[in-house]
Amino acid sequence: MSGHSKWATIKHKKGAADAKRGKVFSKLAKEIMVVARQGGGDPNANITLRTLIQKAKGVNMPNDNIDRAIKKGTGDAGGAAFEEVVYEGYASGGVSLIVYVLTDNRNRAAAEIRHIFKKHGSDFAAQGSVGRAFERKGQIIVETSGVDEEQLMDVVLEAGADDMLHDGEQFEILTDPSVFNEVCDAVEAAGIEAINKEVTLLPTLPVEVNDASTARSVLKFIATLEDNDDVQNVYSSMDLTDEVMAEIGDDE
Repeated sequence: MSGHSKWATIKHKKGAADAKRGKVFSKLAKEIMVVARQGGGDPNANITLRTLIQKAKGVNMPNDNIDRAIKKGTGDAGGAAFEEVVYEGYASGGVSLIVYVLTDNRNRAAAEIRHIFKKHGSDFAAQGSVGRAFERKGQIIVETSGVDEEQLMDVVLEAGADDMLHDGEQFEILTDPSVFNEVCDAVEAAGIEAINKEVTLLPTLPVEVNDASTARSVLKFIATLEDNDDVQNVYSSMDLTDEVMAEIGDDE
């Protein structure tokens, strides 16, 4: 599992930067609308919505924006209908990608996402060929500084977490999606701040990338996908070594 928390940190930093431009807000609003339409607008009864609200607050999305998206999803304030589509493929170094899309025009989205894949020397893989190598997990990242490892371990395991890993300067807490919110609440109640928390897809067979050039190529591919308005999330099997992380960090 090593490397997941590093990758999550990269996404978290990028998300914080994107939020300044409003792109993350609009994508989160779209996802909140879909989830509220499917499961209702009460976060206490709709676990997925509750998770999204936590994610939105984590990037400082205004409460008014969140409430407006929920109302649009439940039909109280209008709003377009979006379709969920998943695309699968590969990047440099054999790294597998899953692209989660919410769109009001499936044909347009397919053409645009395929164009991005081809631009990076790839194409779509057969449906399900990549997805079977991922599993859905709740993931919480906590910085080690000022945190007692034994205390945090006791808190999260008692709340139902599957595991807690110590990876460099971070703790990575993994949960079944069904208890993700309970574990998040337990961490918060213990006065411990998480730098990233989400229900995500994690690779069962991570692909180690020990070459900075390959890592940069994959990250550029992912960044281009994420810049598309229809793309909500990109999940990757990339596992970055400490050396590559250090070298990429020097680029920032």
